[in-house]
Amino acid sequence: LAKEMKGKTGKVAVVVGTVTNDIRLTDDTGLKFSLCCLRIADGARARILAAGGEVLTFDQLALRAPTGTNCVLLRGPLKAREVYKHFGRAPGVPHSSTK
Repeated sequence: LAKEMKGKTGKVAVVVGTVTNDIRLTDDTGLKFSLCCLRIADGARARILAAGGEVLTFDQLALRAPTGTNCVLLRGPLKAREVYKHFGRAPGVPHSSTK
């Protein structure tokens, strides 16, 4: 999240899912942003609040920005579903990773 929100001050990061803590991120200065998510881990919430950011619910976001202005919708990769492992070269063909 910190990498995606770099340079987007004043905008709200919206994640339709769970946000967890990442201990690999050692610099907390990039965590000063507004975040709206379904669920958040306690460690991630503590780090964002300690850095000066805020955590919102979707109800609070709807009151603040009813039209969705200044919101950045973050999502995972499109081809992450298990069904995409079945597409491609036939199974058994050389250099095939298809199931």
